[in-house]
Amino acid sequence: MPLTSSSSPHSGSRPGGRSARVRAAVHQAVRELLADEANDPLTIPVVAARAGVHATTVYRRWGSVGELLADVATSRFSGDLVVPDTGSLRGDLERYAFDLAKDLSDPDTLALVRATIGTAGGQGAAACSGERGQALEAILERDRARGNRTPTLEHTTDALLAPLYYRAVFTGRPLTTEWTRTLVSRLLPE
Repeated sequence: MPLTSSSSPHSGSRPGGRSARVRAAVHQAVRELLADEANDPLTIPVVAARAGVHATTVYRRWGSVGELLADVATSRFSGDLVVPDTGSLRGDLERYAFDLAKDLSDPDTLALVRATIGTAGGQGAAACSGERGQALEAILERDRARGNRTPTLEHTTDALLAPLYYRAVFTGRPLTTEWTRTLVSRLLPE
């Protein structure tokens, strides 16, 4: 049976094809540039040169450094935080806060978060915290399903997610296990 244009193996997008290779190379270049001690400026031409692609390819796909950073952050933070299930809301939130604090304490992660928020504004903030907010919402939903009275997502975000990000991004103070436990204790007083 002859191949028609709609059944051609080369029609449409090709998962793992050139587009995926370009995206992977550009993402890797961004991560390397952010981790680089020489602190080369993060511009589309610099990223493109590091990735071995033309700057027009990067501009066409992302449009700006902010959009590129938001894409790298979204990719980096997708599915990286496991939703804990310790059997109690307190245990789940302590584990969540500890895991997030550990991730935000990684210098490469922190550099990506700072650059993304600083360059991409609200889009960057959403890229850095979106999945983490969804994980937090899943923890709260599971506790509600157990029949417990659970704080709202907004209150929990203000009590846990906001201080973790603020301390990591703006203060440089350590995100210790004891400190993350105090955040949970303030949210869920005994």
